[in-house]
Amino acid sequence: MSASNHIGSFNGLGMNPGNLSRLSNAQTRSISAENFTGEPGKGGMATEGTGKIPARELGQGWKISPSIVVQPDETFTLADINGSGAVQHIWMTFNGRQQRFYILRVYYENETRPAIECPVCDFFAMAWPQKTYSPLNSLMVTYNPRCAFNCYWEMPFRKKCRITVTNLDSEPFVLYYQIDYTLTVVPDDCAYFCCSFRRFNPLKYKDVVTVADGIRSAGHYVGTYLAWGVNNCGWWGEGEVKFYMDGDADWPTICGTGTEDYFCGSYNFEDPARHDRYLTFTGPYTGLHQALAPDGLYQSQTRFGMYRWHIADPVRFAKSLKVTIQALGWRSGGRYLPLQDDIASVAYWYQTEPARMPSPLPPRDRLEVI
Repeated sequence: MSASNHIGSFNGLGMNPGNLSRLSNAQTRSISAENFTGEPGKGGMATEGTGKIPARELGQGWKISPSIVVQPDETFTLADINGSGAVQHIWMTFNGRQQRFYILRVYYENETRPAIECPVCDFFAMAWPQKTYSPLNSLMVTYNPRCAFNCYWEMPFRKKCRITVTNLDSEPFVLYYQIDYTLTVVPDDCAYFCCSFRRFNPLKYKDVVTVADGIRSAGHYVGTYLAWGVNNCGWWGEGEVKFYMDGDADWPTICGTGTEDYFCGSYNFEDPARHDRYLTFTGPYTGLHQALAPDGLYQSQTRFGMYRWHIADPVRFAKSLKVTIQALGWRSGGRYLPLQDDIASVAYWYQTEPARMPSPLPPRDRLEVI
């Protein structure tokens, strides 16, 4: 009996170790600089590209177009997919000098507004420049040597998915990328993956960081990434994370107990043996993967990167959602100190609408990280 006779109703989405043995009619496709369209049997055919000179003695089929060059102010379409299916993995790496100047956007169906709009490095939860490698090994995002970004958020679409990258820098950069997706039937109850970026630099005194707002849809919230630059020498993580859901006004439905508590740590992320340093960690759902301390010269700010994926515990909402976090430290007399730090946030969620509410990116000079 042929394999096709065993295929049932499984559509190839929601992959996990428990369903890897199940057959489906889903079709695997992949887009890269060696196959810009993802068409079957069309990979590795380039005769022009960034590898033409190294391959000059070998000819067609020998890594002639492994990457692209994105010019200043150029928006390059990485993928333009027609049909029904889902993006299941994105890998990319690049040689650019200012990562926050490279903007990733994803558009579903025929929307002109993006569902995802975020600097590439923040989307992959790795915003801060660093002198040494900081690993990130989570279920949804990984950062691998030397500078490899990977994303495993499933991104369903029903008619179309378009992915672009924009170069806001004054110099070109070289980008290697691969987008793996499947063409299959998408159930009616599959929502659209969305992502938004915000930066507060500095955060105004007694203001809160608004991680997500303006969401007017049914859906569920699935993740937070924070890139936190501390502007003083003390502890910074007393603030509470709050979720205002489905008409909450002054008071939220969910109110956490502290920043490190929300990111599933405790007591300052502190080394209990020495009490003089942070301990980084990176796990399937949570991590404090960057804790960059001063080096005695120009690296004078302590900077932190942390993520929290709500995979086992998505925050479900029926019509609206707002997410905030307080920035709190300590001052004299055992009193809280509202901080005025440099805080960038990325919110990840699924919603029923194919485009998110607009929250415009800051202008270029407000994005830059030195």
